Amino acid sequence: MSDRFELYLTCPKGLEGLLAEEARQLGLNEVREHTSAIRGDADMETAYRLCLWSRLANRVLLVLKRFPMKNADDLYDGVHAVDWADHLAADGTLAVEFSGHGSGIDNTHFGALKVKDAIVDKLRNREGLRPSVEKVDPDVRVHLRLDRGEAILSLDLSGHSLHQRGYRLQQGAAPLKENLAAAVLIRSGWPRIAAEGGALADPMCGVGTFLVEAAMIAADIAPNLKRERWGFSAWLGHVPALWRKVHDEAQARAQAGLAKPPLWIRGYEADPRLIQPGRNNVERAGLGDWVKIYQGEVASFEPRPDQNQKGLVISNPPYGERLGDEASLLYLYQNLGERLRQACMGWEAAVFTGAPELGKRMGIRSHKQYAFWNGALPCKLLLFKVQPDQFVTGDRRSAQAEAAEGEPRRQAPVASEPARLSEGAQMFANRLQKNFKQLGKWARREKVDCYRVYDADMPEYALAVDLYHDWVHVQEYAAPRSIDPDKAQARLLDALSAIPQALGVDPQRVVLKRRERQTGTRQYERQATEGRFQEVNEGGVKLLVNLTDYLDTGLFLDHRPMRMRIQREAAGKRFLNLFCYTATATVHAAKGGARSTTSVDLSKTYLDWARRNLALNGFSERNRLEQGDVMAWLESAQDSYDLIFIDPPTFSNSKRMEGVFDVQRDHVQLLDLAMARLAPGGVLYFSNNFRKFQLDEHLATRYVVEEISAQTLDPDFARNNRIHRAWQLRLR
Repeated sequence: MSDRFELYLTCPKGLEGLLAEEARQLGLNEVREHTSAIRGDADMETAYRLCLWSRLANRVLLVLKRFPMKNADDLYDGVHAVDWADHLAADGTLAVEFSGHGSGIDNTHFGALKVKDAIVDKLRNREGLRPSVEKVDPDVRVHLRLDRGEAILSLDLSGHSLHQRGYRLQQGAAPLKENLAAAVLIRSGWPRIAAEGGALADPMCGVGTFLVEAAMIAADIAPNLKRERWGFSAWLGHVPALWRKVHDEAQARAQAGLAKPPLWIRGYEADPRLIQPGRNNVERAGLGDWVKIYQGEVASFEPRPDQNQKGLVISNPPYGERLGDEASLLYLYQNLGERLRQACMGWEAAVFTGAPELGKRMGIRSHKQYAFWNGALPCKLLLFKVQPDQFVTGDRRSAQAEAAEGEPRRQAPVASEPARLSEGAQMFANRLQKNFKQLGKWARREKVDCYRVYDADMPEYALAVDLYHDWVHVQEYAAPRSIDPDKAQARLLDALSAIPQALGVDPQRVVLKRRERQTGTRQYERQATEGRFQEVNEGGVKLLVNLTDYLDTGLFLDHRPMRMRIQREAAGKRFLNLFCYTATATVHAAKGGARSTTSVDLSKTYLDWARRNLALNGFSERNRLEQGDVMAWLESAQDSYDLIFIDPPTFSNSKRMEGVFDVQRDHVQLLDLAMARLAPGGVLYFSNNFRKFQLDEHLATRYVVEEISAQTLDPDFARNNRIHRAWQLRLR
């Protein structure tokens, strides 16, 4: 076997340049970059050193052979020609991984099977011994990569991927792979800072991946020093003496590094469930003296008390993949930026983010950015120098520019000072405050603490902002295609930054939803699973809303006047609520003294919610909840009702019902069935929010029909008088 080998190192997409630089330093020659990989040549000692010391690679592959390949027979013959007895015993175990396609191989499983057959046939001996397949922990792991008609046959010296260091047995919901974390640290300048004796703090440390990787860099510990099983451990070409030499050198360097005074490396995590797993990971890495993890929010994390100590603040904020997360993320970034300005003057900072537009909201100008990939998600690393001349004020000019113009230099804001607003955000805040002042008086008089304070008053800020007691529910309307998405996003972030100040609410109590045109039952679909309900008041009743789990909240604010009308008219009457949703109208009817109520809906989830609403107000008796398709229920119903309310969805196609309900097509049949259940002298109220809806004109020949839409709008919906339409129907 040759003294020098071609090596192929794989890595996450985007790390090729960093890995090439690292591999050169570890002894790899003639380095060339490929997509998610590099290659070069080296001796066996360098191959071992790359396995042990690479902080960035996923795998180290030793190339056995390259050969042209036109079809499956060429594949078999090329692999079979290798002297496999140099690599694997006849009764050994192997695993095969195949990538690429073409040359008659369109299925990777078929390609891997061909490679396996060629190896097994080559090694089968006269006694019938032959290698067997072992996918988890084989003696030899073989890779074949097909690239434009060339087959590259390799042995995997790594075994399990090198990013699996072995210390992280417990992890959070969205863990950063260890080699990606190391790459972010290297790009952030941590090796330089650590060599100078600098400190490191991670204010959102999760289970401590950045902290452990940083400590291993600072203490000169090979990232895979504790790995016991390698891809070469049972390989017949393995040279144990050479490996021991490389390993002993790394062991000595780690001992010397750990003998130095430890650097100040600290992590802070708000979620108490992650504290102990993070500390366990630190202990498994043997870095308990170097790394400490504390529970704390972003706004409370402290750098090293020694004011002369400088270093790096590094963070990987949550990406916000659930409904409503974007608002809380904005405030998280703002808090991080504020904390940096307050407590980390002179430090460097690095934010690894999947939402780089939020990084612009930190109030500090990023002096350098790097593109990365976290799996399939494009990300950016934003680098900052925490210096006054990098701070961004409300009008987006630096303190340095202000001083140059002769203006007084602004100091970093103190904890009690609200974030400076941009010109657009201030304009939005002014309108919001004006509306809040006017509507607040009306809401207090009507005993309402949930109402709309803004509804796309300014076209460029296409939002609906609703107050639910001390929470704010924000809905972003879909922007027209003519609007630049980046500009729309900037305006949204401006509005979100203004809302807490304008309305005087906790930023953590602002929830954002993106509302688009709804079809079917999408408006009722579950979006998250927090299960967090808030109690609100409306006209003397208490109602439960959920701002996070569904696109709608459980309370349609625009129907408040209709609910109040039902409360006023319900005394002594039998009330029927069809498509009842969470039965808020039923609660009002019960409050008004209804003799009995019946509420019908197809969803068990919303009927359970309705039951809680009734119980919250002490109305558990004489209030019947029926689960079923409304149309089918009406066809079989026998009872009569004095007061009926119907507010159907525009469309419904639930699996529990036959066919599809379309309010425009089916409203005549629906109303005829419902009017058949209306007692003499009774009233039926019908409403819907389909903007193009037209009530069938023939209904007026059978019933007394009066449109009452204008009477069912409160001041908070005065600007949006097409939010719904409503009619009153009586028997002739």
